[in-house]
Amino acid sequence: MKAARWHARNDIRIEEVPEPVLRPGTVEIAVAWCGICGTDLHEYTEGPIFIPAEGHQHPISGEAAPIIMGHEFSGTVTALGDGVTDLAVGDAVVVEPYIIHDDADAVAGVEYQLSPDMNFIGLAGRGGGLSETIVVGRRWVHPIGDIPLDQAALIEPLSVGHHAYVLSGATAGDTAIIGGAGPIGLLTAAVLKAEGVTVIISEVSAARKAKALETGVADHVLDPTQVDVAEAVRELTGGAGADVGFECSSVDVVLDMLLDAVKPTATVVNVSIWGHRPPVDMQKIVLKELALKGTIAYANDHPATIRLVQEGKVDLAPFITGRIALDDLIADGFEQLIHHNERHVKILVHP
Repeated sequence: MKAARWHARNDIRIEEVPEPVLRPGTVEIAVAWCGICGTDLHEYTEGPIFIPAEGHQHPISGEAAPIIMGHEFSGTVTALGDGVTDLAVGDAVVVEPYIIHDDADAVAGVEYQLSPDMNFIGLAGRGGGLSETIVVGRRWVHPIGDIPLDQAALIEPLSVGHHAYVLSGATAGDTAIIGGAGPIGLLTAAVLKAEGVTVIISEVSAARKAKALETGVADHVLDPTQVDVAEAVRELTGGAGADVGFECSSVDVVLDMLLDAVKPTATVVNVSIWGHRPPVDMQKIVLKELALKGTIAYANDHPATIRLVQEGKVDLAPFITGRIALDDLIADGFEQLIHHNERHVKILVHP
């Protein structure tokens, strides 16, 4: 079968690879759509980051580069391994793409995203969504009912936004300031709006500002090249500042703005993956008694996220800005997102 494999920085190849083997307790899925994630772009231009370098096998998967990529994907069940009785061939599903130790629980109340050696399918082995077929453990497979498969490929990044929302402690009636209207910023905003939070987004790209407004995920969009965002947030909140902030840009000045724009005792959640070490104004954190939190991926967020989409509280269709074939992955996918990212939110690949 065909698959996209990461060999080295700036070296991803579409290759023929063996089909995965169905094992007891696993599910075979024909991949319908796979999104290109910001993490994938970081691996392409700066990696290896999550991908184990050649000769340095991941301690759980036992794999190293070259690695099949893709962790934001949807598909249809095509076969069930022995012992899997609660799914059926033909079911539409998404995958929570974790690689964790077999003895690590993945149940409610367990922070399995923080378990030792955690990594991701599509980054550290065990196949990936940028391939025709994948076999995964049953516990990572989530039925999606009648959600269209292209939209369902966005459930994974939407779950990232949902987890950030949960960590923030935001409640209906609160006001949030989001730094950056890229894919994760917009999808985090979508979750917040669905939960009754007023959303302010800071963004410079005209296309992304328009997308935030036309999708209805932002109540206010502020351009930091035109206004003092922190001051504008205070004006919109009666001088108080935002209740919560979300860093979704990995830009130093955006993080600094968020610390300024939130009210005293507020929580700022960093959702970005950073390619460098940013300076942090500790004095703002101290004098305002702020909580600066990190977040990685999700834990038990997929069911709640799927319900938001099934109940019509989040519409994922407007965030799909491109659909391409696997053979066009680099030219029409990665290169577009690297050099023309203002035109796109999510490009989907059909393997």
